Amino acid sequence: MNFAQLSLICLVAIIGPALWLSKTARVPVVIGELAVGLALGATGFRVLQAGDPTFSFLADIGFALVMFIAGSHVPVRNPALKKGAVKGAARALGIAVLSIVLGIVVARAFHNSHAAMYAVLMASSSASLIMPSLEGVPLTGRSMVEMLPQLALADALCIVALPFAIDPAHVTRAMTGALLVLAAAGAVFALLRLVESRGYRRRVHRVSEERGLALELRVSLALLFGLAALAQLTHVSVMLAGFAFGLAVAGVGEPRRLAKQVFALTEGFFGPIFFVWLGASLNLRDLASHPMAIALGIALGVGALLAHGALVATKQPWPLALTTAAQLGVPVAAATTGTKLHLLAPGEATAILLGAIITIAVTTALSGRVSSLAQAEAAAA
Repeated sequence: MNFAQLSLICLVAIIGPALWLSKTARVPVVIGELAVGLALGATGFRVLQAGDPTFSFLADIGFALVMFIAGSHVPVRNPALKKGAVKGAARALGIAVLSIVLGIVVARAFHNSHAAMYAVLMASSSASLIMPSLEGVPLTGRSMVEMLPQLALADALCIVALPFAIDPAHVTRAMTGALLVLAAAGAVFALLRLVESRGYRRRVHRVSEERGLALELRVSLALLFGLAALAQLTHVSVMLAGFAFGLAVAGVGEPRRLAKQVFALTEGFFGPIFFVWLGASLNLRDLASHPMAIALGIALGVGALLAHGALVATKQPWPLALTTAAQLGVPVAAATTGTKLHLLAPGEATAILLGAIITIAVTTALSGRVSSLAQAEAAAA
């Protein structure tokens, strides 16, 4: 990779936000960035080579940062988690059971052994998609209070479960690596809480802000990349390292200034590089010779909506039930990890992302209904 290609990626990645700002069709930013990667990568003009070591490394940094933001969006400190914990946990468990059944059905229908991976995909929710869409929406209504713990559990557990589901042949290695990364993230959380409780973080924050040193950002990146290095060393995806560190920061409370800095670094540079790289690594030409991959993507997307939508039987409003099916981090991780480890069939990575896009499209369409529901419940309360 050279500066000309890097400049090209940054320039064309503007298409993603441009599509989101459109008044006629607000396409999620990541979809636009994936489309750019498809056009310039293996599917299109082949200007970008996903196998380039520098490109791949920058994409890994972006992936870790994207998952860090996803983890930091999990509302672990929200008081509503305790109020709706029992019902939310029960719903998450119900979705998991339904997803296991649907995963087996889909795997048998498409004659492969990826039932566990499909189940994790369909059971997952994405806090990084859903929580920003609820910004400004009151979360005090009964349905919203019960939805928060369901979302947090589904997001966290599916990300932890994915390494085991995607590569069951090396489950012992994956378990060992995951436990080490989670233990290290737990130690980081304990350290951050100690620093916060003794007031050290606030002192550093004042000095950093007064002198423009960005000390909190530097320390956060050092810790994040340290966990990512441990993940690579133990053959675990950097996805888990980024998400676990995000949870640790969310548990202590992420300073607003740090949140803005990390968001700018991710969304302004490394995030677009990752999603463009991911698009460049996919080859839609495989779908021409493997049309069943299209059917698989539709099956995964519809299956996720069915598994989550079935919770209307527990008196969860249907717009909210379908909204919890929105997924991004887990499908992206499955496509990325599966491609790197050569565990997926031709076209399967694209099918996984197609399934995710279906859930995102439904969530986007229902955002207005969910907002109205939340406001009505809050007013009634």
